[in-house]
Amino acid sequence: MSRGKELAKNTIIMLIGKIATQFLSFLLLPLYTHLLPKDEYGVVDLISSYVSIAIPVATLQLEMAAFRFLVDARKDLKKQSIIIKTAFKDLIKRSIVVAILYLITVQFIDFNYKYYALFAALSIGLSNMMLQISRGLGKNLIYAFAAMVTASATIVSNLIFICGFHFGAESILISMTIANVICFGFIFIKLNIYSFLKRDNTSKAISNKMLKYSAPLVPNSISWWLISSSDRTIVTAILGAAANGTYAVACKFPSIVSGFISVFSYSWTESASLHINDEDKDEYFSNVAGSALRLFSSIGIGVIAFLPIVFNIIVGEEYRDSYSYIPIAVLAVIFNSIVLVYSAIYVAKKLTKKVAATSIASAIINIIVDLALIKFIGLYSAVISTAVAYLAMAIYRHIDIHKYVNIRYSVKDLLLAVLSVTIVSVCYYLDSFYLTIAGIMVAIFYTIFQNLKLFKKILKK
Repeated sequence: MSRGKELAKNTIIMLIGKIATQFLSFLLLPLYTHLLPKDEYGVVDLISSYVSIAIPVATLQLEMAAFRFLVDARKDLKKQSIIIKTAFKDLIKRSIVVAILYLITVQFIDFNYKYYALFAALSIGLSNMMLQISRGLGKNLIYAFAAMVTASATIVSNLIFICGFHFGAESILISMTIANVICFGFIFIKLNIYSFLKRDNTSKAISNKMLKYSAPLVPNSISWWLISSSDRTIVTAILGAAANGTYAVACKFPSIVSGFISVFSYSWTESASLHINDEDKDEYFSNVAGSALRLFSSIGIGVIAFLPIVFNIIVGEEYRDSYSYIPIAVLAVIFNSIVLVYSAIYVAKKLTKKVAATSIASAIINIIVDLALIKFIGLYSAVISTAVAYLAMAIYRHIDIHKYVNIRYSVKDLLLAVLSVTIVSVCYYLDSFYLTIAGIMVAIFYTIFQNLKLFKKILKK
C-alpha cells in the first residue's frame, strides 16, 4: 500500500469514529447549557481540565511509549507481548501510588467532586492505554469503533443522570468514568489483551527505554495543558466560575476543528514514524503539511461561517455571551494544526525533549499574554493568548524542523487562507442575515477551490 493511500485509509477510519464522537458530544451541549447552572458547569469544566493534566503526570505518558514501540514491533509477536505487559505493569504500579497520594492529599482540601475526579482519572488512564495499544498494533478500526462506543456511553449516562436522576454537574464526571471503563473493556476483549498479559515476559530494559522516551512528553503535556487549560484557571480566579462556564461553551465549537485535527494527528504520527527515513521525505511531508493546512483552515472557516445560523438553537440563553469569542478560538485551533504536523516529525525522530522544550516556551507565552490582558479585555484575553501561543510554537517549529525535514508551503495557499478567515470573521461579527449568507458562500468556495484535488484523491484511494 502506498504512503498516501495508507495515510488516507487510516485517517478516514478514525475520522468515522471521531465524527460520531463529535456529533454525540454536541448533542450534550444543549443538555448542559439548558439544565446546568453556569457556575456549576464552570467548576466541573475546570475540574475536568485538572483531570486531563493529572493523567499524563501520573502515567508519565506511558501509553504513548507503548504506541511508538509497538509500531516498530508489528511483525514481532513476542516483542509485542513484552511491550504490552511491561507497559501495563508500570501503569498499574504508578496508578496505585498516585491514587494513594491523592487520597491522602484531598483530606486537607475542601472541594466538591473530589472522588468523582479520581475515578474519572483512573478510568481515562486505563482507556488511553488500550486506545494507544490498538493504534500501535495497527488496529485502527477497533480504535475508531471504541471511540464511538465511548461517545455513545457518555451520551446515555448523561441523559440518565441529568434527566433521569436529576443529578447536577457531577453527572459529567460520572459519565466520563463509565464511558472510559466500557472503552477499556471493549478493546481489552477485542484485542484479546489477556493473551499478551498471561505470559511471564516483562523486561526491565524495555521499561527503561519506554520511560526514557515518554518522560520528556510529560512536560510537553503540562505545557499543552497550560496553553489550553491554564486560561480556565486564570478566568475562574479573576472573573469567576460563571465566566469560565461561558469560556467552556465557547471552546466547544472550535473542538469540531480540533476533533478532525486529532484524528489526522493520530494517523499522521503513525505514517511519519514509518516513513521518516524515506529518500523523498521532504516532498512527501510537504505535500501532507500543505494538504493539512488547506483542509483544517477550510473546516475552521466553515465553522465560523455556519455558526450564526445554529448558535441560538444549540446554546441556552444563559450562555449566549460565548458567541463573541468563538472565531478567535477557531483561529487558535488552525494554528495548532500546523504545530501537530511538526509534532509528528519530532515523535518519528524520537526527539521528545524537543517537543517538550517548544511546548514549555509556548505555555509561558500563553500565561504571560493572558495575565497581561485579562484586566483590560476580559475573556478575550483567554482566546487571544491561546492563539498567540500556538502561532509562536508553529513558527518556531517550522524553522527548527528544517534540520530534519524541509517542509515548504505555497505562498498562495497561505494568503488565500488569511483572506478567507478575515472575510468570514468580519461577516460573523457584523451579524446580519445577508452577511452570514455571504460568509457561507466564501467558506464553500474556499473549501471546494482548495480541497477539490484532495477530495478526489481520497475518494479514488
